[in-house]
Amino acid sequence: LKAVILIGGPQKGTRFRPLSFEVPKPLFPVAGVPMVQHHIEACAKVPGMKEILLMGFYQPHEALSRFLVSAQQEFKIPIRYLQEYAALGTGGGIYHFRDQILSGGAEAFFVLNADVCSEFPLQEMLEFRQQHGDMHSFVILGTTANRTQALNYGCIVANTDTQEVQHYVEKPSTFVSEIINCGIYLFTPAIFQHIGEVFQRNQQELALEESSSGWQRAEVIRLEQDVFTALAGSGKLYVYKTDGFWSQIKSAGSAIYASRLYLNQYSKSHPERLVQNKPGGPVIRGNVYIHPTASVDSTAVLGPNVSIGEGVTVGAGVRVRESIVLHGASLHDHTCVLNTIVGWDSTIGRWARVEGTPSDPNPNDPYAKINSETLFRDGRLTPSITILGCSVTIPAEVVILNSIVLPHKELSRSYKNQIIL
Repeated sequence: LKAVILIGGPQKGTRFRPLSFEVPKPLFPVAGVPMVQHHIEACAKVPGMKEILLMGFYQPHEALSRFLVSAQQEFKIPIRYLQEYAALGTGGGIYHFRDQILSGGAEAFFVLNADVCSEFPLQEMLEFRQQHGDMHSFVILGTTANRTQALNYGCIVANTDTQEVQHYVEKPSTFVSEIINCGIYLFTPAIFQHIGEVFQRNQQELALEESSSGWQRAEVIRLEQDVFTALAGSGKLYVYKTDGFWSQIKSAGSAIYASRLYLNQYSKSHPERLVQNKPGGPVIRGNVYIHPTASVDSTAVLGPNVSIGEGVTVGAGVRVRESIVLHGASLHDHTCVLNTIVGWDSTIGRWARVEGTPSDPNPNDPYAKINSETLFRDGRLTPSITILGCSVTIPAEVVILNSIVLPHKELSRSYKNQIIL
C-alpha cells in the first residue's frame, strides 16, 4: 500500500492569503500541527503502508524539507516529495509519477487532497473494497451534504444496494445527488489505464486544435471531470459513505472550523494534545491546544476551540475564543481575541479587542457544510473572521472587527470591515 497526498502549489491558495504568503498552505497549523500532518498520521496508521508521497508544484522549500524529515522520524515511514514541473491537475500529477507510485509493486494506493480535514476512514475504505466490487475496483469517499450546498461539490449517484457509482457530475448546475465527493480515493494500478486513455484523447484533440490554442497541455488531467465521469456506470467505481466529520479548508475561516473538528477528535485520538484545567493554570473551556513552549498567564481564559502556537505569550486577563494564535505572537494584558487568526510574531496591545464573524455551517442542519464565501459581496467585504498577517502590531485599546491585515503593518487606530494593505 502507498498513499499520495496532493498538496497543490503556490498559484493556488489565493483564498488563504495573507497566511499562505509565509508558509505553503499544507504546512499551515490546524489544531496545533501542520494541516498535512493529519493526513500523514492517518496514512501511517494503515497496516501495510510502505510509503507516503507528497505531490505538488511548490519549489523545493526549506520549511517543506524540514517538515518531511521530522515526519519521517516521527512516523517511521518513508515520506517523499515529488515536484511537478507545472500544475498538472489532480489526475495529471499521479499519471506523470506513475512509475514512482507503482515502484516496489504497490497493489493499491490512496490519493488524498491536502485541503480537506476528515477522520480519514482509510482502513474502512479498504475493508469496504473487499466486500464490494473486486480487487480491481476503485473507491471514492463520499459524505452527505444538504441539497443546496451539494451543487458546490462533485455529486455522486450510486446504487443503494451495491454502492456502485452510476453517475458522477462535478459542481452540477441543478440538483443531482446529496452524496458528495470528499477528495479521498482508493485506487489500484488499473486506474492508470483509464487516466492514460484521457491523456491519449487529449493529445489527439490538441493535435487537431494545435493551430487555435497552443498553451493547453495534454498532461493536465482532472480526476473528477475527466476520469470519474467516464468511469461512472462501468462497474469499476464505488462510493464509501462516511458519517465522520469532513470539511474543506479553502479559506482562512474554514481553518478555524477545521481546527474545531480536529480538537474535538483529539479527546479520542490524542488526549495528550488537549490542555486540562490545573490549579494555578489558565482557565480552560472546551478543547484547547497549547504548545509546550507557550507562556500563558494563570488569569487568562482560553477556549473553546483555541490553538496556541510555539513561543506565544498570553498576558494577564486575556480572553481567547474560537481562534488560532500562531508562533511567536504576543497578546498583552486584557486583550480579547474572538474568531481570529493571529499571524506569526504579531503583537496585540493591552485592552485591545480583535474580533471576526465566524463562517460556521448551520448548526441545526446535520448535513450543512461550510460555505466558501467570496471575499466581497455587492462591492462590500463579506463579514468573516479577522486575520492578522505575520508581524502585525495592534496598539493598545483599539478594536479591529472583521478585517484582514496584511503582513508587517503597524496599525494606529481601530478598523472595521477593512482589508488593510
